[in-house]
Amino acid sequence: MIPARLAPLIASAEELATRFADAGFSLYLVGGSVRDAIVMSPPAAEHDLDFTTDARPDEIEGIVRGWADAVWLQGKRFGTIGCRYRDQRYEITTHRAEVYQAGSRKPSVSFGDDVNADLERRDFTINAMALRLPGLDLVDPFHGLDDLAARRLRTPMAPEISFGDDPLRMLRAARFIATLGLVPDSALVDAVHSGASRLRIVSAERIRDEIDKLLVVPDPSEGLWFLVRTGLADQFLPELSALALEQDPIHRHKDVLAHTIAVVAKSAPDRQLRLAALFHDIGKPRTRSFDRSKVSFHHHEVVGARMTRERMKALRYSAADVDVVGELVALHLRFHTYRMGWTDKAVRRYVRDAGPLLDRLNALTRSDCTTRNESKARALARRMDELERRIEDLRAREELDALRPELDGSEVMELLGVPPGPAVGKALAFLMEIRLEEGIIGAVECRRRLVAWWAEQPD
Repeated sequence: MIPARLAPLIASAEELATRFADAGFSLYLVGGSVRDAIVMSPPAAEHDLDFTTDARPDEIEGIVRGWADAVWLQGKRFGTIGCRYRDQRYEITTHRAEVYQAGSRKPSVSFGDDVNADLERRDFTINAMALRLPGLDLVDPFHGLDDLAARRLRTPMAPEISFGDDPLRMLRAARFIATLGLVPDSALVDAVHSGASRLRIVSAERIRDEIDKLLVVPDPSEGLWFLVRTGLADQFLPELSALALEQDPIHRHKDVLAHTIAVVAKSAPDRQLRLAALFHDIGKPRTRSFDRSKVSFHHHEVVGARMTRERMKALRYSAADVDVVGELVALHLRFHTYRMGWTDKAVRRYVRDAGPLLDRLNALTRSDCTTRNESKARALARRMDELERRIEDLRAREELDALRPELDGSEVMELLGVPPGPAVGKALAFLMEIRLEEGIIGAVECRRRLVAWWAEQPD
């Protein structure tokens, strides 16, 4: 018998299971909800339960119609019927096997009657467990419970077959390694090494979604190291492996890859922030140069921002994600340009340049300090503390979060007697420079200076 704490998880499904039993079919709860309940982890999606059954799609639809509050059929041709009953969502799939043909991105699907055969096709043994309903009978033909206890990651079938059926499973392995602290067995690692190139048949969107899931686990470090060490990262993010710069016997610079993974782990599990942490130094290999006893990476943030945008577009990230992450990479060194202290002018420009990304930029800057030199780390933390105090001080005195000229375009046109056009833009840029340099000087003084400036302009 399985632990009693699993009972609340399936209580809402008892009525559904009874309907299947009355129709002569079996129903099993499967997937991550079984695994997470056993390890007492919060479910990834609280209101989604996945089931498998020997009923065919038409039969599933007939059982849930008239009982469920809503039914959706988008996955019916793959054997899946979705429905909602009260506040609970269900996805019910006919026992099946998915196989990717060579060179194909889409699986072929066949239906079956054996739950063990259905479980065998699943990605890892820890996900190849099922609960037969009604009741709490655990079906575990591939010893997933033992693997969870031993913190071991294995596949139900030979890993070459499992990864051949769906190459994305190789990437998914990194997430389970990071999330549950699992150690992949040697056969799994060897299969990823030899089959990594097959990931190229998987769509960029599926790869992107799996990257995002890995990046928001509490500590993705071991998962990221797995991607690099197996060569898997080279298939979709070669810039990451390129950060493993060779140690120079004379110029002892730190390993940028180790630093990058540490920055990701140190960052809060905010998806866009973690992406920025992952990409923030990818411009270093292209900009590395040696000068006497020092290594430098001049303008790596500019080069890195361009590389970031290119790679994220290739992975089909949204335009909003590309803009946010690219801008954070471009700005991640801005804090260090103010080494002589924070004047009001410097604070205004920093806030203006960061815009709505200010909090994330500050968080990235703090995470970017991974030095073991405690004195150096304390000094950077003090400077960040000083900056944030200065920002709050200016916020109390000025409209710092809405930095703009004190006069708007209509007021400029009325004062100067000009129509809409480039002249208005130049006048607003002049006023914005005053705002950044001096803060709020008042509308009267703004008008006086604008008129004086206008008088000096060519016709």
